[in-house]
Amino acid sequence: MSNRATVVITGGAQRIGLHCARRLVEDGFHVIITCRHLRPEWQTTPLQGIEVIQADFSTRNGIQAFIDELTTRQIRLRALIHNASLWLGDDQPDALEQMFMVHMQAPYMLNNACASLFEAGKPADIIHITDDVVRRGSAKHTAYCASKAGLESLTLSFAARLAPDIKVNSIAPALIMFNQHDDAAYRAKALGKSALGIEPGPDVVYQSVRYLMDAPYTTGTCLQLNGGRHLK
Repeated sequence: MSNRATVVITGGAQRIGLHCARRLVEDGFHVIITCRHLRPEWQTTPLQGIEVIQADFSTRNGIQAFIDELTTRQIRLRALIHNASLWLGDDQPDALEQMFMVHMQAPYMLNNACASLFEAGKPADIIHITDDVVRRGSAKHTAYCASKAGLESLTLSFAARLAPDIKVNSIAPALIMFNQHDDAAYRAKALGKSALGIEPGPDVVYQSVRYLMDAPYTTGTCLQLNGGRHLK
């Protein structure tokens, strides 16, 4: 067990989650990320300062196995960041059920089980990464939106339950970074949805995480990272 306070980031193997993990390592934290599958590139280029635990959040048993790992090792938590996410279309069988497990069941079980791993009297944070789509709903991605909305509701409930010892907040990103395969037409359309019209990059999520971790008087809130989409 590390002597340093630990930040756990679920689903931290790539993109925004991995960026935040690396920045938090730079800040001096012991960082644990979860992933379903180990990345081949980590064999030749190991992640510096980041511990990886394989975890399957698609089943209750998989979630419980990860909880057992943390509790057996008596991990000393500073923050628990629920970044694990699943994107399935409404036409896919069991889409809502699968996304419910990742977006709601896993955070629910982890929050309940891991509250005792935070040090009494020390700063403690749980952060849910939701989605800006919750603000409006989605005709095309009903199941995804509903499960992320449920995660947003869990933010409020756990903030009330765990106060004053643990702050619980959420971050709701819209466009943060494009995928390599996104074409010019898609990029232009996506950028046009916000007032600021930029691709901000993953550091804005890290900045939001650090703000919430450092703000002693903020709980039960949602930081909207949407570049002013609500103004368009």
